[in-house]
Amino acid sequence: MTALPLFLALAASNMAAADDGVPLMEQGIQFGDLVPGRAIVWSRTDRPARMMVEYALNEQFDDSRIIRGPYAFESTDFTARQDLVGLPLGSDVFVKVWFEDLTNAHAKSEPVAGHFHTIGEHDNIRFVWGGDTSGQGWGINESFGGMKIYEAMRQVEPQFFIQSGDNIYSDGPIPSSRPAEDSKIWTNLVTPEVSKVAETLDEFRGRYKYNLLDENLRRFNAEVPQIWQWDDHEVVNNWSDSKDLNNDSNYTVKDVPLLLARATKAFHEYAPLRPHDAEEASRIYRKISYGKLLDVFVLDMRTYRGPNSTNLQTQESAETAFLGETQLAWLKEELKNSRAVWKVISADMPIGLNIGDGIDAQGNALWEAVANGDNGPAAGRELEIARLLSFVKHEHINNIVWLTADVHYAAAHFYDPGKAQTKDFIPFWEFVAGPLNAGSFGPKSTDATFGPQVVFTKAPSAGQVNLSPFAGLQFFGEVNIDRKSRALTVDLKDIEGTTVFSKTLAAAASDKD
Repeated sequence: MTALPLFLALAASNMAAADDGVPLMEQGIQFGDLVPGRAIVWSRTDRPARMMVEYALNEQFDDSRIIRGPYAFESTDFTARQDLVGLPLGSDVFVKVWFEDLTNAHAKSEPVAGHFHTIGEHDNIRFVWGGDTSGQGWGINESFGGMKIYEAMRQVEPQFFIQSGDNIYSDGPIPSSRPAEDSKIWTNLVTPEVSKVAETLDEFRGRYKYNLLDENLRRFNAEVPQIWQWDDHEVVNNWSDSKDLNNDSNYTVKDVPLLLARATKAFHEYAPLRPHDAEEASRIYRKISYGKLLDVFVLDMRTYRGPNSTNLQTQESAETAFLGETQLAWLKEELKNSRAVWKVISADMPIGLNIGDGIDAQGNALWEAVANGDNGPAAGRELEIARLLSFVKHEHINNIVWLTADVHYAAAHFYDPGKAQTKDFIPFWEFVAGPLNAGSFGPKSTDATFGPQVVFTKAPSAGQVNLSPFAGLQFFGEVNIDRKSRALTVDLKDIEGTTVFSKTLAAAASDKD
């Protein structure tokens, strides 16, 4: 059966259920921002209704608690989230979610169930990370098994998942089918919202709803709490203050700030993250703490950056901002005050890979990430990162590991000051995982400013680009932290869950222990 009839059959089934006057929960449930004692529960219905949550510490739901949650209205695309509080550490939490419509009949949806584990002080820690979903026209292919890397991640039973950005590809239409390598044809499940670039608020929302058509993802969401961040494709490719869509025929809306506003609203409606306060309601960067063993620092390398440029400035300014001064000050302070053994920095983009953004009118290379391709001392955005790395060294902050995605292949990088042009930092590791369900590319060249050594890479062969998931070059990362030894092990795994690289790091002693 082709993809389009499958979608039509699903739509017809949903319409029949809607005629019964019962709220629908087609997108399932998600858990997010798990911290000691708390977790977010997210869901969506199809009409004005009230979210209801029941949870217990056993599958029988003995001594359960029922929460009358928030109302879901059209203004949030009928999404809703409830913060569960007072959860005991080291416990399995079983959850049911349903919606009651706002008619006098109080018609109820069928409940959707899920469960997760709160991390206790005696637990080892296991989590997974990755990014890049439904990109380059490689969407949900049900004959392939859907986005089955999410099932591979679920099978390792992680306590949480870091979504490292590019959760959707708003700038990439998804066709009903497209040619793949080896004369194969990739067939996609399609919806109207993904048939063109996202411009309206409903089209941005439709991108998130599209991903949630995949049963692998819905099953994963119902068991694994998530930590979301974003990058460029949630809005438009390589967006910054210098982005210009005037010559892009795919877009009728040429105003990037307007697209950003709509994309931001949709992201915060569909992300299972705990909202920040009114000081900055749409803030994404935050710290997620897991006690004495782990702190996760979630960065936003997109919102506060200056324009993509030649990136060769010799002095810092608004033009060279990447994290931005406020976020940078926050990160430095949080790292300094952290008492966790391991500090994981979840970054949108790699530090030392050369990631281009075309050329300017004079033919000079423009740059999308930190590196600028000149292999020299820190310049442009590298100045900000150099300041951060120097701070870490002089404050004696140990056991920092950087995790990222973005470049659509798997890699392990060791940053060595002995081989760097800017040397005022302590050595550290950066691990790259992805894509989760998108085109495979790479590898990228490295910039010598911070001395990155490519210890491992797995990517398409030279001359091959944008390979489909058929090629098997889809990757996620798994991190295990042993509570007794305090060692941290990173495994890079493929679409089947097979380890392609592993590295164990011993925890360095700290005067803060």
